[in-house]
Amino acid sequence: MSASTADPAIPPETGAARVQKLFRTTAFKLSLAYLAIFALCAFLALGYVAWNARAVLDDQIVSTIDAEINGLSEQYNTGGLRRLITAVERRSREPGASLYLVTTAAGEHVVGNVGTVPAAVLATPGQSETSYGRSDSDAETHRAIVRVFTLPGGFRLLVGRDTEERDRLRAVIGRAFGTSLAAVVLLGVIGGWLAASRVLRRVDAMTQTTRAIMAGDLDGRLHVAGNGDELDRLAASLNLMLARIGELMRGMREVSDNIAHDLKTPLTRLRNRADEALRRGSTPEELRAALEAVIEEGDGLIRVFNALLMIARLEAGSAREIMAPLDLGATARGVGELYEALAEEQGFTLEVRAPDGIVVDANRELIGQALANLVDNALKYGTAADGGPGRIAIDVWREDVSARLAVSDGGPGIPEAERGHVLARFVRLEQSRSQPGFGVGLSLVNAVVRLHRGSLNLRDNGPGLRVEVSLPLTQGDAVRPTDLGAHDPA
Repeated sequence: MSASTADPAIPPETGAARVQKLFRTTAFKLSLAYLAIFALCAFLALGYVAWNARAVLDDQIVSTIDAEINGLSEQYNTGGLRRLITAVERRSREPGASLYLVTTAAGEHVVGNVGTVPAAVLATPGQSETSYGRSDSDAETHRAIVRVFTLPGGFRLLVGRDTEERDRLRAVIGRAFGTSLAAVVLLGVIGGWLAASRVLRRVDAMTQTTRAIMAGDLDGRLHVAGNGDELDRLAASLNLMLARIGELMRGMREVSDNIAHDLKTPLTRLRNRADEALRRGSTPEELRAALEAVIEEGDGLIRVFNALLMIARLEAGSAREIMAPLDLGATARGVGELYEALAEEQGFTLEVRAPDGIVVDANRELIGQALANLVDNALKYGTAADGGPGRIAIDVWREDVSARLAVSDGGPGIPEAERGHVLARFVRLEQSRSQPGFGVGLSLVNAVVRLHRGSLNLRDNGPGLRVEVSLPLTQGDAVRPTDLGAHDPA
């Protein structure tokens, strides 16, 4: 089944549904949030610029008015009111934004280019912003900043500046302000749409792949774009998980097949012995011998099923919570003492080289079981090719941040092409089929090592087989200056 196969139970999406789903995506919501923050910052920045521009223009107008007033003050001080009126009349005829007005105490126009101005403004000396009408019969109302003075005899002097240029600049800034905010919002929405669409396309592709996998395509994998973003990291992690699940599923199928084939022989033998005892057993001794043989076969099957159950528990990680600091050297010496008598009985020399102080976080029973399996395999298959006395060695040493354990023998060994294959369940090589067993010993050792986050390697011992196990040292014991020179005892 391809990754694009649609699930018939899920109706196809309409255009409106896709748009709604796009709006609900986290990428689009984040884009809107960033857009709101950026628009607010732009609003504050442009507003600050506009406010400062107006303040600068107002200061410039006030400075111009002050300069005009200083000039008129000199005229008044030199020639009095008559000379002031003459100066105002001359300046009023000049083009520009400057405003002048001289009135009587009753508000009658004497001279100036201002036609009308509110009476309250003329009655109140000081600076203000007000509306006015020009003296050229223009009916339009204008705005200006003015300053009013009271002269001797009740005369009023008004000096000001039209604010049209300031208002025009404010309008330009306002239009730029609105255009900029509109552009920010538009570009933000478009960018959010594009980003959300891209993310949604990748998520939809991942969804279709997962649906295909749920439908049975266990070889399907999520696409990794290769740009290293969060979706790539998620897809890579999920692909690793899917690979592990596929490996477990293949292992289950292999176990089922191997149980059907490898356990068929002992079950058939068990049934035949029971049937033969029923048909030929005529004395209590013969029946007893037949029952003992049946019990022996049953015990062997129980051991196999127990090993399979333990491997399943180990691969599920259910024993990881009962780990504690373990001295690997002391454990190796304990297993060596346990097998020493049996090794001598079978003509083997068992040598243990395991110093104290190499500590790992481990389950004591599982590590002991794995080491016992390795020693048991060495006793079964480690006989020298010339039939002479065999030699088995158990070595423990420290290497960088790892604790190393090795069990070596002098037997025929395992061909390099078969070393990866023998770690699977129920795998037995041709030269080992004459020995009792079902081919789950190394599988159990491999499961124990993987549970402890270690590694297992099969090497040539020249002659014989060398099984090396690497386990991480307990934190705080990983580096010891006195052990930096430690080396592989082989």
